[in-house]
Amino acid sequence: MASPSSPSPSSPRARSSSSPPAKRRRVGNDASVRLEGGGGLGRRISPPMRRRREDGPEFGAQGDDGVVVEGLGQEGGGRGGEVERDGGLDGKGDQEEHPDIKSGRDGDSNINFIPSPIQLIRIEDMGAMQNVDAIGLGDILGDPLIRECWNFNYLFDLGFVMQHFDSDVRHMVKVKIVHGFWRRDDERRIELLEAAERYPNIELLSAYIPDPFGTHHSKMLILFRHDDTAQIIIHTANMIYRDWSNMTQAVWSSPMLPLSTQKWPTENPDSASHPVGSGLRFKVDLLRYLAAYERRTKDLVSQLAHYDFFAIRAAFIGSVPSRQNPDASKPSEETSFGWLGLREILTQVPVARRDKSHSPPHIVTQISSIATLGAQPTWLTHFQSVLSSEPKVSNTAVSGSTKTASASPKHAPNNPPPPTFSIIFPTPEELRTCLDGYASGASIHWKLQSAQQQKQLAYMHPFLRHWHSPAPTSPPQDSPRRAAHRGPAAPHIKTYIRFSNQDHTTIDWALLTSANLSKQAWGDVVGKKNEMRVQSWEAGVVLWPALFAHNSVPGNRALAPAIMVPVFARDAPLQEDLAGWLRNGSAAHNHNVCADRVSPVRNSAVNVTVVGFRMPYDLPLCPYTADEMPWCATMRYAEPDGKGMAWSGY
Repeated sequence: MASPSSPSPSSPRARSSSSPPAKRRRVGNDASVRLEGGGGLGRRISPPMRRRREDGPEFGAQGDDGVVVEGLGQEGGGRGGEVERDGGLDGKGDQEEHPDIKSGRDGDSNINFIPSPIQLIRIEDMGAMQNVDAIGLGDILGDPLIRECWNFNYLFDLGFVMQHFDSDVRHMVKVKIVHGFWRRDDERRIELLEAAERYPNIELLSAYIPDPFGTHHSKMLILFRHDDTAQIIIHTANMIYRDWSNMTQAVWSSPMLPLSTQKWPTENPDSASHPVGSGLRFKVDLLRYLAAYERRTKDLVSQLAHYDFFAIRAAFIGSVPSRQNPDASKPSEETSFGWLGLREILTQVPVARRDKSHSPPHIVTQISSIATLGAQPTWLTHFQSVLSSEPKVSNTAVSGSTKTASASPKHAPNNPPPPTFSIIFPTPEELRTCLDGYASGASIHWKLQSAQQQKQLAYMHPFLRHWHSPAPTSPPQDSPRRAAHRGPAAPHIKTYIRFSNQDHTTIDWALLTSANLSKQAWGDVVGKKNEMRVQSWEAGVVLWPALFAHNSVPGNRALAPAIMVPVFARDAPLQEDLAGWLRNGSAAHNHNVCADRVSPVRNSAVNVTVVGFRMPYDLPLCPYTADEMPWCATMRYAEPDGKGMAWSGY
């Protein structure tokens, strides 16, 4: 992969590391990260969060098989392994509401609306209407309370990074840069060393990568603040100007994590069983990932162990260079790396119940790079089976006649049809007409030259969908087009989303990650022992609606049902986003909401939680025509882009 160059000092877009950051517009207060930068220490600062930690279970409860028991999939408000406590999700009684849930009610309908747990990055050359609720790097790093920043990434422009810290403290913040250029003769390592000499508060740490095809591709920030809080941020952008200006990217930010009053075990911290999706399980899996850096992150692991992760509602999925024996995995205690860990997570995620009368789920993979997967679809088919994973629920786990289907590529005649699959990848025309033109294609990769690569293209072509298809060439659609306003911004974001049906009205789960579609990122089975080998470092989060369900109806011990809906051009879901959900037949049958909760709009005695998920692409999707090809950065494209440039390939 070519190393992108930073803008020249003469460029109007260049940013001097010695000059103060540009004034950033104030962002709304309804998201987990809404920080202003460049205001200095003289501005008003909110007091520190109170420290909170009480004895008791971290999150919900578990069934006999270790599956997290959620609000979805529980009939009649009965047991079925469900939490039998007052206090809702956390089982802690009359405690404050989840700090990252800023609910809003819709009139008398008793619907709790929760904004998207991910945010899109602000696009420089788009207007305010296209950037509603979007954030920039300064909103993340510009808080003067930050005292230490651990920055994990693939590419770095250190001057670009440093200018986004508050001007009054940027020379005092301890900045740890974790990169993957560990060979002493690597030119990119040498460039980093030379750039770091200008900043005494920067420390470079190189991750070990034993395989020549592996990369340190994780994109994560861990921030420690002077008010004794910490924050985990997982995103998709390299730490260079181009990635934070006119490319589509996204960010997941944890709530501010207070110090814990309970001591974290230093030996065998994963020996206890914590439900997938809980804060404690996130902590176990994140610390296990960080421990793989060995001595380089020993201090970081030690610091994070003292923080309370209760407020997090997500599952961490990481990849580290490793070999794993699937038979030796311990999914009830810790999440494996790569596709094995993803499968372990998805088998705990409740999904919409369906039968043959409903359209099948649609799993959409949207990435910025597709590696060489082989002339036969063996690896892709297996990975699709991983993405199809569902909980295997026994007859006693769910009351009622309809049960969740087990994850299997083959299904019995009476079982519902399996998911369908699509892969979003841009065409040369989409990159030619995007904001930065062909230059954006330097970050988007798919090699198509060899005979093996052409065979791979042949079996993947039926899955391919446009990133941004101009209206005149789009086929007629029965459903209305929903616009994300990110089509002109080339995609560097990576999302894997399971829509509950072909109408894309609700989402079963969504994954935001640094991991592209590759064996290096997700792993491959190798050797006679069937070991699973992962070659790269990656980091991501899996999100699903039941994580945000909570009991807000007095006297009702059952968790309120929750759904996740795609939202466009904003983070917050609205009443109009439920139209498709209600239109698709019985809401009860379609989303595991029990029979007396058919419509939250018609039954004001029941709360329904509606979580938005900010969409980076338009719906419905548009398939490639038979003669359309994906972008290939090694090919030549002669037709000039919007900047008058052709692409010579490399």
